[in-house]
Amino acid sequence: MILSSRLIVLNSTKVGDNSLVLHCISRELGRRSFIAGVRKGGSKAMYLPLSILDTEIVENSKSDLWRLRGISAAFPLTGLRSSFDKNAVTMFISEVLYRCLQSADAELYGWCERSILTLDSLEGDFSNYHLRFLLELCSVLGFSPSFESLAPFAEGNLAEMQDLLKADFASFLIYPLSGEKRSAMAEGLLRYISVYSEIPLSIRSLAVLSELYR
Repeated sequence: MILSSRLIVLNSTKVGDNSLVLHCISRELGRRSFIAGVRKGGSKAMYLPLSILDTEIVENSKSDLWRLRGISAAFPLTGLRSSFDKNAVTMFISEVLYRCLQSADAELYGWCERSILTLDSLEGDFSNYHLRFLLELCSVLGFSPSFESLAPFAEGNLAEMQDLLKADFASFLIYPLSGEKRSAMAEGLLRYISVYSEIPLSIRSLAVLSELYR
């Protein structure tokens, strides 16, 4: 059986010289890994984290690792791939999703796709985008953050956290934060997600963002 599906790549693992295992989410199949062939010497750029792919999935009754074929990029995502700063945010978001999502449904998939396309299209200052992403992720996962529930994780950034919870999207992005406060708030939100999702999160790419926004 062959199924047409759109996938978001969260991570990939090299298998041999010409294959990748892609760890993905989709509307139809939730969180699942697939194997894809890569031509020798061919570009792997299409399989970078947060790529959105249109694919045909070939089911295999003898294996849970189904094969992808007819793969094409649903969106070019030139905004993400051409910006070092956006690429750093992309790596952070993809690592959070890869480690946090144990399953996915159509609603969560749709939110992820919209979040990726929003980041891709943003111009100007987007240094707070990953904080907005983390707060929205909480809501999508089913534990909408409130000032009271976030307070134990905010430490010395309680006033800023309260302001951001009330801010609309545009105001959130331009809210003035030092690099130190931005990093501390991201760490606090990750601890909050870890506690409420009961999934320990150790996000290595946060260190790259912390250096970027110092």
